[in-house]
This record gives sequence, C-alpha cells and structure tokens, in this order.
Amino acid sequence: MIALVLLLLHQPLGGVAAPVSCYNDDGGAVDWFYLYKLPRGRSHGEGLKYLFMERGSEGWTEGKGLVNDSTGALAKTLGPLYEDNELAYILYNDQPPKTQTDAKDEEVGSGHTKGVVLFDQTQGFWLVHSTPLFPPAKSKGPYSYPSSGMINGQNFLCVTYPLEHFQTIGDQLQINQPRVYDCHIPASLASSVPSLQELCRQNQRENASVSTHHSHISSANRSIALTSLAGTQFISFAKGADFQNDLYHSWVAPTLQSDLLVQFWRRTRGVLPSDCTLGWKVLDIQLVSPGQGYTYRATQDHSKWAVSPNAAAWGGAGSGSGWVCVGDINRDRAEERRGGGTVCLQDPVVWKAYRAAALRCYSCKGVVSDCGTAVREMELQGQTTGH
Repeated sequence: MIALVLLLLHQPLGGVAAPVSCYNDDGGAVDWFYLYKLPRGRSHGEGLKYLFMERGSEGWTEGKGLVNDSTGALAKTLGPLYEDNELAYILYNDQPPKTQTDAKDEEVGSGHTKGVVLFDQTQGFWLVHSTPLFPPAKSKGPYSYPSSGMINGQNFLCVTYPLEHFQTIGDQLQINQPRVYDCHIPASLASSVPSLQELCRQNQRENASVSTHHSHISSANRSIALTSLAGTQFISFAKGADFQNDLYHSWVAPTLQSDLLVQFWRRTRGVLPSDCTLGWKVLDIQLVSPGQGYTYRATQDHSKWAVSPNAAAWGGAGSGSGWVCVGDINRDRAEERRGGGTVCLQDPVVWKAYRAAALRCYSCKGVVSDCGTAVREMELQGQTTGH
C-alpha cells in the first residue's frame, strides 16, 4: 500500500509533466523492472522479443511489443531524455553509439560498464544494462534500439530513486570509471550531485578521448545499499581497475554469503572457469532458459547476471529467496582489470525467475550438467572442505 501511494503521488496531474521514472509497457510508472531481451532464433523471432517483470508481478511475462517499439517499456522510460527539457542525465557505455567515423569500439582505460542515469528535481531512474551502442545520444533521438543488439540476449534493470540517492550513484559510477558519451547536469541540480557533475565535466573536457578516469572515492571497490522510491532495498557493487580481481567470486559471493550461478558473455578470451575455492563458490552457466519456452546457449547471451543457487534457509525478509544481481561485467581475465559492477536484490519472485533460467552449468571440474546437479556436487565438495 505504501509503495502504491508513493507512486500515485508522482503521477502527472492535468498538464503537469510525467515523472521521471521507470515505466512498464502500459505506460504506468513503476518502482523497478527487469527486462530480458531474447536472442535471435527460430522461436525467439528476429531478436526483438523480450520478457518483462516489475514490482508486484508474479514472474516473467511476454513484452507487449518489440524492444525497438516506441510504445514499449524501454522507450517510455527513456522518452523524456529526448524531449526539450532541463533534466539531468548521464549516458555511459564502453561501446557507445558511433557518432564519428573513427570512433573506437572500446575505450582503453575505461570501465566495462553500461547505463543511463536520468532525473529531475525530485526523482529519476538508474538503468543498468548490457547492450553496446545503446541508447542514442540526446541529439540523436528519438529512442531507437541498435540492430547490433538484436543478435544476442541482453538484460536491463531499471530502478526509480528519489533525488537524494543520485549523489551516491555518482560515487559508484566514479569507481566504475565509465565512458560517458553524453551528459548534462543543469546548474539547478549541480550542487545536489557533485559526483555526477564531475563525471560530466570529465566528458566535456576530454571530448570522448581515450583516458583513465580518476575517482575521488579512494577505494578500489565499494558496496552500498540503495533504497528505491517505493522502499525496495538494492545493493550496488562497484569496482575499479585497481580491484584486480573477479567481481563475483572474490567479492559479491562472500559479501552476500551466497554461492552464485553466473551468466556472462563467454565468446571472448580468458574466460574464468567455475571456481570452488575460497569458501563461497561460483559456477558458470552454460544453458539459459528464462521462461515462456525459450532456451538457448549462454554463448548467445550477452547479459551479465548472477543468481543464488538456493533460497535462504533462515527466517526474516530473505527467507524463501536468494539473490539476483544484474550488471555489466563479465568473468574473464581482462575484466578483472577493468571497472564495472552489478546491482543485487533479494526478492522471491525475481529469484525464482532467474534461478529457473539457469538450466545447465559448468561444474568446478569443468563438466556440463544441469545446474541442480552441479550445485549438489559443489555442496558435497564444500562439506569435505568445511564450508
């Protein structure tokens, strides 16, 4: 009830502009959503279908259109970015939309991180995603989805936050060392978000040239709780290049006190194998089945997400649920030395949706089996080592 009241208070009245918020396919403002863009395939269409899940839903549902539709959730959420207004925004992507003929695919020294921050005087959203060349710069609007993003699966997590959280989000992004390709922080908001103002100033000074960004946050990594507009608590994990280690095995798993099954882009060099050392264990996913009859290999999925193999056994808010993390960093040796992060939530509906999507995994011996079998093998190994 409290969540509903908060969102209703921010609904537009009369000629008042709609709030800056995450939106669903029906055009309703929502506290948060997960969107799973399916890869191109015989049963997946031309790579534009997607599954959708928002706060209060019972799991994945089919998107009501295609991901490139101007009437879908992503287009409705990002729509205000391309209007004539004075909203604050930061667009960052290690593979930004090409606006110059000599633009490089990736910037050396920047984080492997992708997202959108958009807000006004009261609230806004942080969209974390995995899609290269997305979204278009404000001057290149309106909303569109790149054809290059049709081939593989992609993930999106949008969370609506009150204004007071965007300084913290900026601190996290400074640790991530993002490649900012378009931004604007109005003077009326600059004093509220100096961290984002600094990121934007760096972009303007460097004019998208190759560089390594420096954060005023001294830590090479930091996790922090962020509470959404309607009261859902997420945990943001941000690491910089100095972290020099795998995000999931060395940090997220022990912090959440949970083993993890991880989906990431495997068609690259130096992929890290499943790891059963150091207590909490991480298994790489080999086959994905997010629901609605869609099943495909992890090599067709560019998403970066992790899920607890089992629900929490203890009582309290986490009982009956494991963790789900959606972010922008892969498990490979090169990205141990790059910034990036993930945003985690403990919610029974979201956990069940993502846990069911992890169909087959690589065991710590490198054998592919259903994830349940691989998890049991992992647990048996843990019993022999004291975990």
